[in-house]
Amino acid sequence: MAARHPIVSVMGHVDHGKSTILDMIRGTEVVSREAGGITQHIGATDVPIETIYKLCGPLIGDRKFNVPGLLFIDTPGHYSFVTLRTRGGALSDLAVLVIDVIDSIKPQTVESINILRKGKTPFVIAANKIDLIPGWRHHVKMPFHQSLAEQDPRVAAELDERLYNIAGKIFDQTGFSADRFDKITDFTKTIAMVPTSGKFGEGLPDLLLMLVGLAQKFLEEELATEEGPGEATVLEVKEERGIGTAVDSIIYKGTVKVGDQIVVSSVKGEPIVTKVKGLQRPRPLDEIRDPTQRFDRVKEVSAAAGIRIVAQNLEHAMAGGTIRVVSGNLDEIKEEVRQESVIKVDLAEEGIIVRGDAIGSLEAFAFECKKTELPIRKIDIGSVTRKDVVEASHFKNPLHQAIFAFNVPINDDARSEARSLGVKIFENDVMYRLLEEYNKWCEERKKELEVERRLEVVFPGKIIIMRDHVFRVSKPAIVGVRVLAGRIRPGQGLIKLDGKSVGKIKSLRSGEESMKEAVAGQEIAVAIDEPTVGRQIDVEDVLLVDVPESHVAELAKFELKADEIEVLEQLRQIKRKERQFWGA
Repeated sequence: MAARHPIVSVMGHVDHGKSTILDMIRGTEVVSREAGGITQHIGATDVPIETIYKLCGPLIGDRKFNVPGLLFIDTPGHYSFVTLRTRGGALSDLAVLVIDVIDSIKPQTVESINILRKGKTPFVIAANKIDLIPGWRHHVKMPFHQSLAEQDPRVAAELDERLYNIAGKIFDQTGFSADRFDKITDFTKTIAMVPTSGKFGEGLPDLLLMLVGLAQKFLEEELATEEGPGEATVLEVKEERGIGTAVDSIIYKGTVKVGDQIVVSSVKGEPIVTKVKGLQRPRPLDEIRDPTQRFDRVKEVSAAAGIRIVAQNLEHAMAGGTIRVVSGNLDEIKEEVRQESVIKVDLAEEGIIVRGDAIGSLEAFAFECKKTELPIRKIDIGSVTRKDVVEASHFKNPLHQAIFAFNVPINDDARSEARSLGVKIFENDVMYRLLEEYNKWCEERKKELEVERRLEVVFPGKIIIMRDHVFRVSKPAIVGVRVLAGRIRPGQGLIKLDGKSVGKIKSLRSGEESMKEAVAGQEIAVAIDEPTVGRQIDVEDVLLVDVPESHVAELAKFELKADEIEVLEQLRQIKRKERQFWGA
């Protein structure tokens, strides 16, 4: 039985070189045109076996393989890998986990390994960026062993040390054993690490040979060509001049033919039923998102392949959704597609609002939010609307009055309303930067909220009326005071050490300037309503801010200074002479 292309996911931490490795294989530079240099949509690259024979040269010798080539999927981190597996079964047959030998493993690397383990997906590590090891002499597209033989022994030893370090961290954090690929005898027990340079192509022949060899040895049954109606995952929806709307997709099962009736996931909810007008397949080694040559028009395509499907009524097709060729009961297939199109995210009673361009993007973002315990109230495909802004403005938690726009436009009336209602909109086409921007905003907003809350709460304060600083005896009494501890503000009540109320602070002044607050150590003039100097108050009297009992519990939420804690305790003792459990 003929074998199909193994589908290979390329995973790894951002900036560790996933796209650069694929670009070297393709000889293109898609990564330079991606947002932030980081792949955000899943692209597919068909590498024919003939190209692999050519690149691997003497490494292969006379050996021949059954697989017709490799179909690489460049995922935006490992989260889209998870999403694709849940939507299309075992979409990826193999994976390449790219690790920067200089940067070593990151939390995202460990998560990738755990995801691959959970999915029982065989994988190889590309220990990338060996050209950045000090003293390394690079050689374009040279097999690893040939390049290694050209290196200074000290440089070669440093590479081994870095690989040993990576292997140690992988074992400590995942329990997996890893070693340099040429030192492994049993590939079922040890992860192969292939040293590579995505920039210069060193080690890539070894990496390709490893993938083809693993596919041939361990995936014979999985790669057997499946006959029957096609199933695919939508990558992107595109408007093609002279053609209309088309969808870029990955066929992972069966065959799609021109004239087939298909059911497609829709952003509107109700699946689209249409007929295939045309199929365009990228030429080998051409990347489906960014072709540098024209597509080949074909009558039918079988798994596994990156394919552009042209049909009517695809304007609302859902990126990350499902395509099914109709065979059997149309209503049953529509219901299955409808269920697969539901964004699988746990929503909270209150949280942020998220808008994105694809199911994969949204579920990946929700995965990130769940890790950081950031609740989501609403998540959907499409542009940010005025309705979203109004809804966000009603959330009780100010940190939830935020909208995330991942790779989607923001309607003009939504922007205007956001400014008016104080709702923060974060927009970026790089996922991790959205979260970085939000976290930074949260820190700033928390400080603002702290200031606002402090203004609403009466804090402990203690003053002494200074001798020779009586400026007015009454209506209001104006006296010079020194703040002994804590802080005082206009509007706050004052009591004496015997618990008797003496009035409220009307205003604070320092020289010619009025003040909103005075803190420990400052000497200022205070206007106090109600008392008369020489009767209710006098020079050298010590007065305390009369903190309302209801505010004592609120004060526990703040980090009080030592002097504030001391004054609050003094106030508590005074108040408890009349009420035993005051401020408990």
